[in-house]
Parts: sequence; C-alpha cells; structure tokens
Amino acid sequence: MQYHIILTERCNLKCKYCYEKSMQEFDNGLGEKWDYDEDTPFDSEVSIDKLKKFIKPEDRLIFYGGEPLVMVEKIKEIMDNLDCKFGIQTNGILLKRLPIEYIKRIDKMLVSIDGDSERTNFNRGKGVYEIVIKNLKELCSRGYSGEVVVRMTLLFPDLFKQVKHLISLIEEEIINSIHWQIDAGFYKFDFDKEKFSEFVKEYNKNISQLVNWWTNEIRNGKVYLIYPFLGIFNRIIGWDKETKLPCGSGYENFTVTTSGKISSCPIMNSVKKFYCGDIEKGIEKEIHVQDDECEKCLNFKICGGRCLYWRNAKLWSPEGDKLICETIGYLINSIKEKVPEIENLLKKGIVKKEQFEYEKYFGPEIIP
Repeated sequence: MQYHIILTERCNLKCKYCYEKSMQEFDNGLGEKWDYDEDTPFDSEVSIDKLKKFIKPEDRLIFYGGEPLVMVEKIKEIMDNLDCKFGIQTNGILLKRLPIEYIKRIDKMLVSIDGDSERTNFNRGKGVYEIVIKNLKELCSRGYSGEVVVRMTLLFPDLFKQVKHLISLIEEEIINSIHWQIDAGFYKFDFDKEKFSEFVKEYNKNISQLVNWWTNEIRNGKVYLIYPFLGIFNRIIGWDKETKLPCGSGYENFTVTTSGKISSCPIMNSVKKFYCGDIEKGIEKEIHVQDDECEKCLNFKICGGRCLYWRNAKLWSPEGDKLICETIGYLINSIKEKVPEIENLLKKGIVKKEQFEYEKYFGPEIIP
C-alpha cells in the first residue's frame, strides 16, 4: 500500500497555481458542503508509536505537504522509527536540509519542475529552477540512486517543448521520469471558454507531437518513462486491467492527515467526506469516483474518472469540465493509435515489456 503523510500545510514557495487558492474559494464544492474539519492541525500531530503500528514493512510512506522538508526533523524522526519504504513529494528547494543517509533511503522522489528555467521560474519564483537542478545534481554526485520523477504543472499548453527540455535532464541522468497535470490558470470566477478552448486546442497538438516523438524513440528501442503514456498504454494493452482511478486514490493510495485520519487523497487533508478511517482503526472503506456522466463514458475504464478532487470540487464550469474530458479522450486515442505498432515492436524484440513497467499509485498523474 502507498500512503502519503501530510507533515504540514506550510510551504516555502508561493507558486502561481497552488491548490490553496481553490481551498479558499467558498463556492467550489468544499467547505460546508463537504463538512470541512476545522479542527485539523496545520502541522502533523500524528503519534510516531501509532504510525509505527499502522504502517507495514511492505508499505511506502510518502512525505507530503505543503512542503514536507519544512518539517525535516519530523521526517528524520519517522525514518528513525519506521521500517518501510519511503518517498517524498517536494519542490526541491530544501533537499540539502535532509542528510544524505536519509535521502538514500527514499526510493521515490517527486520533484516539482515545470519545464525549462524560464517556465519554472515564472510559475514558481525567480531562481527556483537553478536551485532545484543544483540540488538534484549534488544528490547524483553523492550516490543517490532512487527514482526522481519530475512533476509538471501546466499553465501554458506548450507541453512538447517543456517535456523535451526535461528529457535532456533524463539524458544527463539528473532525473528518471516525467508526469504533468493541467492547471491552465482558470477557476469558476475567471473561466473564459474561448481562452480555455484555445488552450485545449494547442495542448492536444502538443500531445500529438509528444506521442509521435515517444513512439519514434520506441522504434529505436528506447522507452522514455512518461507516466501518462505508460499508464494509459498498460491499460489499453491489458497489462493493467484495473478500471479504478489510475493514481490509486481511495483504494491503493491513501493519506495520513495531520490529525491522523485516513483520507482518500493527499490534497483533501481536512474534508470529512473523504475520510476512510484513521491510523488506530485502519482503513474502513474505499472511495471511488461515482458520477453518472463518467460511468457511461467510453473512456471511463481507462481514466477511472480522472480525479476524485476534480470530480467533487467543481473548480471549473461544466464547459470547462467538458474541455478537460476532451483532452483525456484525445490523449487516450493518441496512445491507442500507436498500440498496434508498439505491439509489433514488442513481438520483434525491439523493445521489451519490462521497459514499459512503472511504479503504480505513489503520486504521478496518469490522467493529467
């Protein structure tokens, strides 16, 4: 089982797209409608003893925030006392705070980089890209061998350009893999159908470019670890038969909140509707997307409803949601078109099944 643990809601950055802005909206499906737990502490008050009893050796515990490295002493305390696998989702600025002997025990690291230096620094703050890359290079030089997954957030549709830049970091062996999520900068109060329609149009063009490039590399025997492509391909080809959310939220990926409740998703720290138990009683139920529109969609068995938070928070207008679904269908169909050729390359031995394997449920977006 994969568990995120929210160590704090504090962060050392103020990114343009932080989910805090949606939590502060009063008409977004959250708040009273979801029975918001106002007693949830800002920093984790979870007992180490209780956590130790709850987490099993085969589990992975993923440090999450805010920015989890703000709570570096809490991380060290947990790692000193628990026998399990570890991961972290971080903006990468404070990586030097955690001693290398702890870093080396973290086998999965999601680091937020939004593409090249210009894009990342625009989204996340001046000089952020340079600091993060320097920190990652230093980890490599000190022998870190875990998987470093770049987590992109898209405010602009130029996916191909930004992913190609990140591919150069893979070639330099600074990172291993890539995923992204769509933000686009629109919420209910500022949704502009014309602008978002143009975003979707350009984004889909970039998906075509990226899928074509990825497939061409496969022809040459190279499978780049682009998580949305891997996850969708595995479902289409039948290697992954599950039809629930590809991120695992609510059934294979749960979250330990700052109060010790178990939530279905790490970005819903304090929403009672999504509580599934607590660390004393354990997991008492699963939570899945339950939406009539989703369940009758032809893509549902692959996308699983995209995202629990998105389907419930209603951050965009219905027109915006339809446009998001358009991007999902376009992405799935773009991969489907390449499946016969890739299957043929597999039969010929140009690539092998293990090159398409990926770690499931520890955080990367499969359906952006």
